[in-house]
Amino acid sequence: MKKHNGMRPLDIVVLAKIVSYNHDEWKTRHLANDLKISLSEISESLNRSMIGGLLDATKRKVFKKNLLDFLQYGMKYVFPAVVGTTTIGVPTAHSAPFFNKIFIASDVYVWPYQDGVFKGIIIEPLHQSVPLCVQNDQVLYEILAAIDLLRIGRPREVKVAVETLTVLFDTKITNDAPQSSPN
Repeated sequence: MKKHNGMRPLDIVVLAKIVSYNHDEWKTRHLANDLKISLSEISESLNRSMIGGLLDATKRKVFKKNLLDFLQYGMKYVFPAVVGTTTIGVPTAHSAPFFNKIFIASDVYVWPYQDGVFKGIIIEPLHQSVPLCVQNDQVLYEILAAIDLLRIGRPREVKVAVETLTVLFDTKITNDAPQSSPN
């Protein structure tokens, strides 16, 4: 078994994409193609996520409850948002179209993207391909914008992000990961 050298921001993007597929029939090459990431990077990411308890042993099924717990309680500490200067990009966090109807904010946050049409404050995406990849995947966009809301949000915004992710992950039932013994 490979050594676990810690999660990387890319791993969260890969897991979010798997969740957005909403089935277990995806192929590694589809992930690579859809996320504009090499096959070897995808393979390493899947290994890290499996070792970290976020994917099953077949590396096909995301343990959504575990992922939601990690996102809710650890994301802002492990992968804090890096806020930058102003640029053109794709709206994220509370500025994303599905959240800006809920929150009134003076600041607009964006992932830098040369073909973007919104001007705002940069939040560095979890991977450089994110602004391009969300253009054709609304579920992935909602997941990643909600994750950014977890990273920079206030308590009310974090609550809405968790509620959104819970619905998108459909995790209201039970944890789907095997439980470890407390030895």
